[in-house]
Amino acid sequence: IRNDKSSIIVLQFYAPWCGYCKKLEPIWDEVGAELRSSGSPVRVGKMDATAYSGMASEFGVRGYPTIKLLKADLAYNYKGPRTKDDIVEFANRVAGPAVRALPSTQMFEHMMKRHDVLFVYVGGDSPLKEKYNDAASELIVYTYFFSASEDAVPESISMPELPAVVVFKDGDYFTYDEYEDGSLSSWVNRERFQGYLQIDGFTLYELGETGVHANGLQSTQTRQTTVSNTLFLFFFPPRVFQFGHMDGSDYINSLIMGEVKVPSVIILNTSNEQYFLSSEPIETMEQLVQFISDVLNGSAQAYGGDGFIQRIKRVAFDARSTIMSVFRSSPLLGCFLFGLPLGVISLMCYGICTAESDDGSDDIDALKREGLTDEEEEEEEERQDTAELEAPEEEDEEEEEEEEEEEGEKDPEEKKTD
Repeated sequence: IRNDKSSIIVLQFYAPWCGYCKKLEPIWDEVGAELRSSGSPVRVGKMDATAYSGMASEFGVRGYPTIKLLKADLAYNYKGPRTKDDIVEFANRVAGPAVRALPSTQMFEHMMKRHDVLFVYVGGDSPLKEKYNDAASELIVYTYFFSASEDAVPESISMPELPAVVVFKDGDYFTYDEYEDGSLSSWVNRERFQGYLQIDGFTLYELGETGVHANGLQSTQTRQTTVSNTLFLFFFPPRVFQFGHMDGSDYINSLIMGEVKVPSVIILNTSNEQYFLSSEPIETMEQLVQFISDVLNGSAQAYGGDGFIQRIKRVAFDARSTIMSVFRSSPLLGCFLFGLPLGVISLMCYGICTAESDDGSDDIDALKREGLTDEEEEEEEERQDTAELEAPEEEDEEEEEEEEEEEGEKDPEEKKTD
């Protein structure tokens, strides 16, 4: 791979003991079969990161499984869902040029129908085009980038000025403004999502990495989004909203460490992990707008956060969830993993509590000896030896005295008998 700069390979770094890697294995085989049958130039491989730790460290592998596409001297990270279609689409997208040309109006319209979100640079060579190419090279892992001449643009699309960068989504199109939108890369990173989409763990992570929009209030006012009573709402400061929905409540329950009724509306601030829940059911657009207004003016109750106490709660919640999941999946394994250490600790505590205590006389004698000179130590030892020799004699004398007393207490008749 290093010697052949023209080769393109999508590589999975795995660990033999990783459960997620084992789950990905059949999907990975399907990815290889799909790319091979379609004639794609992308080759598929995998590497045991535990056996080749040096290579894995060189590519910055921190967890398993890690998927990277190697192209020339570049390595592109894959952060999307681990499904066959998503991985194949990622491989084909990154394997091609960063910016693809739209030579005709028919091709332009075809791509607008095919892609939910479409970025197009319209115009000739310019400094804006160079920035667009740089942004495309950086963000090709997330979405496609196209370029077209003014003649290829459909008549229904009017450009205020050229050159321009345009995003087509949600049945409308929006033009990049360098003065209002800031960096082109940041603008593309924010605009690559639809106005209303289905949310999962991967999408949530990507939404959190999009950054802050300096003029988000204007963009939310000029765009209309259809919502339903099963809405899941994300909030990005200072006033940028991303609408979406989520199937079920398991993921959001783990996120907020609580229970959410279904259907319900929640606003999540990804900058500080705070969330907002309406005190009343939201059934109309007016109620939704009022709820958003309460969040903006600070009158809505905020929950969660990223404070120290909340982090302690998060650690305890994650530990409890892990233990519960282990017992649900394998009760015997859970009893072994958690019962055995508890049993050992209990035995150790019992042994410590029931151990016989020493009177400490030996320690006291040792402390006394420490303050004595050599001659004094010898005299002390002689005294102890003498005391030990005299002790048996004293015991014999005491026994003789006891016998004499017993004889004195006998009756005269018993004495005669004796």
